[in-house]
Amino acid sequence: MILFLAGTSDARELAVELNKTGLEVLATVVTESAAKSLQEAGINTQIGRLTAEDMSELIAEKGFQAVVDASHPFAEEASKNAIEAAKEADVPYIRYERESQKFHDDKLIIVHDYEEAAKLAAKKRGVIMLTTGSKTLEIFSKELVGLEDTRLIARMLPRIDNMEKCAQLGVEQKNIVAIQGPFSKELNKALYNQYGVTLMITKESGKVGSVDEKLEAALECGIETIMIARPDVNYQNVYSSFTDIITNLNKQLGGK
Repeated sequence: MILFLAGTSDARELAVELNKTGLEVLATVVTESAAKSLQEAGINTQIGRLTAEDMSELIAEKGFQAVVDASHPFAEEASKNAIEAAKEADVPYIRYERESQKFHDDKLIIVHDYEEAAKLAAKKRGVIMLTTGSKTLEIFSKELVGLEDTRLIARMLPRIDNMEKCAQLGVEQKNIVAIQGPFSKELNKALYNQYGVTLMITKESGKVGSVDEKLEAALECGIETIMIARPDVNYQNVYSSFTDIITNLNKQLGGK
């Protein structure tokens, strides 16, 4: 049985492939919507954030033989907890990592973290579209909400808790784009033009995360973009293909 960290569309696909090979999976996710997507595909699912200790106890309780970490590239804490738990429980840890993309353009600025992105955006000002989700909204709202000659447009999932968070942080309704992707390049362009965006902020989530459509649309519109690089996590046993994950799992488990 495999403890599987999920939450993205490609993670769901990998979980399905693992099940097809006869490897039983228990997927852990944070949101109800992610759980529903997995459950509809016939994947056993548990909802809730887990600490390293929680994971270690779960591994012992359920007798998991390995941990497959297919969490989002920016779910840094979850990955570190999974690495620690697997080590503590003495079971193999395998990381599925979306392939990274390389972008080069005069209007593209790469930064190391959200704080650096927020401070740089505050220097540039203008109409700023934030496409990094609600989790780090507070970091940007502190720097940008109420700043002179600046309008922060927050693009995020249409969830009640997200709307409540915007209200708490001073992001007005007129500055919220509550919509769920995937987004085509044409739709991204339309949103940029509708709001008169002068600066877009995104993160390097990989092609599956549709970062290329967001970025290409912005650059074609002449919009400067700040991209946050992936966290520097010391992963072990990292693979970017389902086949390699399954092959390595079978090898680690002795073909069981």
